[in-house]
Amino acid sequence: MIATEDLKIADRNLEKKGFLDVDIDPSLDLEDEIERLKKEKNAIILAHYYQESDIQDIADYIGDSLGLSQKAATTDADIIVFAGVHFMAETAKMLSPEKKVLLPDLKAGCSLADSCPPALFRKFKEQHPNAVVVSYINCTAELKTLTDICCTSTNAVDVINSIPRDKEIIFAPDRNLGAYLEKKTGRDLILWNGSCMVHEVFSNEKITKLQLQYPDAKLIAHPECEEHILEKADFIGSTSGLLKYTKDSDADTFIVATESGILHQMELRAPDKTFIAAPPSNECACNECPHMKRNTMEKLYLCMKYEKPEVNLPPWVIKEGVKSIERMLEISEKAGLGLKD
Repeated sequence: MIATEDLKIADRNLEKKGFLDVDIDPSLDLEDEIERLKKEKNAIILAHYYQESDIQDIADYIGDSLGLSQKAATTDADIIVFAGVHFMAETAKMLSPEKKVLLPDLKAGCSLADSCPPALFRKFKEQHPNAVVVSYINCTAELKTLTDICCTSTNAVDVINSIPRDKEIIFAPDRNLGAYLEKKTGRDLILWNGSCMVHEVFSNEKITKLQLQYPDAKLIAHPECEEHILEKADFIGSTSGLLKYTKDSDADTFIVATESGILHQMELRAPDKTFIAAPPSNECACNECPHMKRNTMEKLYLCMKYEKPEVNLPPWVIKEGVKSIERMLEISEKAGLGLKD
């Protein structure tokens, strides 16, 4: 049992540290305790594919940005525990403002979301007053208030195609996804110059060496990757799209150019196949998002036990921002992009 004084100190330091920094009894079975807390509090754990494997294994739903948004909109749980990054928890709060939304570590941010400050984007938007604004869901809640339609990598083509061809389109914040969408849709987009740190550090040279080493391997890539990676990919798709491709493909070896957390689900769904994380240009063997990996089983347990840290948003942000998400979900439903997992 955690001492009351220790908990008070951890609570006071919550904003600074981002999580409840208290010691946990090492003999505690965290898996059992988290399962107990889920039932006791009528809580649901939503986890992104990029989370650590033990968090994925205990989650009630695992998905990419679209699937997580859809699940957050339909859950009847009283508490949504989001094992992901901050903008994902914000999206859940927008879609379920009456529910309590928890994030194991408030400092689990996103380099892409951070690359598009709302104040600067507002000025950028003012330069194109007649443009429809489409924002990748990997953006802050406040940026969503400046957005007409959100999108994910799963539904982005459908979102762009839903806009009349005589309309200008601003696409934010990911320039790589935007450039990919220009090719896929034949539309000229006004691109914000943002990017994801995880998808921009893949080494072309190291991937080429892997392709020579494994000549029958399929290179698969997320559309947030740079163009020189996408040009040589055998398949480009969202996280869930990559997962489906590896399961359905006749190939048995894959070089995977996205965050390496997805390999866990790939291995579970196709245990007879080989998955190789595409190497980055640094000294690491695989490419991990440091923000996603801030969440741990210990933080998840403490977050559920004490119902902190909680993600809250100003009412005006929810009111204005949710419109862009709801429009995205409408387009996704019409396109037949329902929950499949």
